[in-house]
Amino acid sequence: MPREITDKRKKRIEQVLARRQKDLTLVFDNIWDPHNVSAVLRSCDAFGVLDVHLYYTTSSWPELGKKSSASAKKWIRRTRHVDAGAMVETLRAGGGQVLRTGFSETARPVMDFDFTLPTAIILSNEHRGTAPEIAELVTDEIFIPMQGMVQSFNVSVAAAIILYEAFKQRHEAGMYDAPTLDRDELEELRHQWCGR
Repeated sequence: MPREITDKRKKRIEQVLARRQKDLTLVFDNIWDPHNVSAVLRSCDAFGVLDVHLYYTTSSWPELGKKSSASAKKWIRRTRHVDAGAMVETLRAGGGQVLRTGFSETARPVMDFDFTLPTAIILSNEHRGTAPEIAELVTDEIFIPMQGMVQSFNVSVAAAIILYEAFKQRHEAGMYDAPTLDRDELEELRHQWCGR
């Protein structure tokens, strides 16, 4: 590989890592469709999400292909969980807010939430909704206002819209202008990414 391409790649990696948001994350709650999972990971990469959490108790983490959207998985760290309580406690550590998508009477529009706060958003299986053990622990629900006849977006579209709202708020607050990762974290990730 020519040196100039290597240097360009290193520079791109440094630029991307400098904008990663380590306190904005998604939780995949038994989302089984590989196309949806790949699309959500692509949105995570696009909007600077560093980590996602995998809660799979009724479905398996899907086998992802090697197409362009599936390739986003190599830029997003994934943490598996099997204990809902421990997961939610970890996500709330340090004062983080944990939200879940839903349509109850207490659900609030996506624009009503302050995404400049440390935030985790739980995206659930489209057919079964939020796992009951998570729903008991996470009462704050978020929805995307819709003006048509259909009542919900596909999970990957919903993820992109929610992440865009988070990006917009954080961008306006200047949160993408300085790294959220410390020097050691940046160096470790830079080393890992350069080997991919």
